[in-house]
Amino acid sequence: MRLKALIAGAILACAAALPAAAADTVYVQLSTYRTGPYAGSGIPIANGMADYLTMLNERDGGVNGVKIVFEECETGYDTQKGVECYEQAKAKKSLVFNPYSTGITLAVIPKASVDKMPILSMAYGLSASADGKAFPWVFNPPLTYWDGASGVIEYIAGQEGGLEKLKGKKIGFIYLDAGYGKEPIPLFEQFAAKYGYTLLKYPVPGKEMQNQSSQWLNIRRDKPDYMVMWGWGAMNPTAVKEATKIRFPMDKFIGIWWSGGEDDARGGGAQAKGYTTLNFHAVGTDFPVMQDIKKFVVDAGKSKVDPAKFGENLYNRGVVNSLYIAEAIKAAQEKTGKKVITPEDMRVGIENLNIDDARIDAIGAKGYIAPVKVTCDNHSGHHKMYVQRWTGEKWEKASDWFDPMSDVVNPMLLAASKSYTEANKPWPARSEPCAN
Repeated sequence: MRLKALIAGAILACAAALPAAAADTVYVQLSTYRTGPYAGSGIPIANGMADYLTMLNERDGGVNGVKIVFEECETGYDTQKGVECYEQAKAKKSLVFNPYSTGITLAVIPKASVDKMPILSMAYGLSASADGKAFPWVFNPPLTYWDGASGVIEYIAGQEGGLEKLKGKKIGFIYLDAGYGKEPIPLFEQFAAKYGYTLLKYPVPGKEMQNQSSQWLNIRRDKPDYMVMWGWGAMNPTAVKEATKIRFPMDKFIGIWWSGGEDDARGGGAQAKGYTTLNFHAVGTDFPVMQDIKKFVVDAGKSKVDPAKFGENLYNRGVVNSLYIAEAIKAAQEKTGKKVITPEDMRVGIENLNIDDARIDAIGAKGYIAPVKVTCDNHSGHHKMYVQRWTGEKWEKASDWFDPMSDVVNPMLLAASKSYTEANKPWPARSEPCAN
């Protein structure tokens, strides 16, 4: 009896020494690139994504008491490595896959419905995948590249006095010669035919991103009225610097939202003042959500971000990406009644993402993001954007929030979706019920 009592006492003592049972968790893989020629753009986004999820875990214990376990998978912005990350995400049952590369997105889209893996390509990837009927597992809120292209044309038309004033103009398009850079070309070409401007294309090979002298010599020769940039990584600051060298008027140089990092504009020095890009979220730290990240993560030494770059544009971009993920988890929990959800449940959550004004205020993001609503039919939403302008030191808001030309873009997206599925037969018909 004495021996049994000693054993029992030892067991109780050991049990008391053990940590409490692990709380409910979900797993999310974050595809990132902290190395290579695109690292300048990739690092701040990776930091922002990680810090928002860390803040939720530290402040709230995750989402509705379910902690988000996450880890990065380094892709180097390389498609093959990205596909390997996708396979790892699938094996570990990540709730969602974030490609953070149009090339990687295009490679995994055909796999998504087979593997039941939601793809979140936030404001990048295949524009046609906004068609939820054809791509039930792919989501690209809040805007597609074609929305962005229409926003660029709207902005230029506004500078000229109307769309009819575009006739006879020359619009130059300098872009990364990859899936990302080529994605908006069909819309720019259709708009050129419709509004009468000439589209001049200047591709930049990935291996020549930091050597664009020939492109800008051609631009100086061609004298376009406006220049549009679809750049990434080292391409962006190089292009801004080359534009200043040929004295191209910077107020007529506009980039997509992925060409709007502070380091991109700094590449041109003081002469870059006036450079503009689109954006779909605020820059800066003067928001409750950002102050919570600072308090619970940055000041607590749990972040990799350089404190001097906290709140810069691409860092905030990463924050928004993870904010969407967290809100989709919450929506999935509400729709399914489960606390610990699966990737299949997450798909339902993203398809029911509805961040309205009240919710934006509740999460401390008033003025930081615009409302976002995803539906069964529309996996992007054609939401609002605005124009930001470089002052020489920082970005300033240079327009009100405005809508893309969705009445023109959406029919083109549906036509492109049909062309894609017909070219990739047999393409599976949607079998997932709508849960909106």
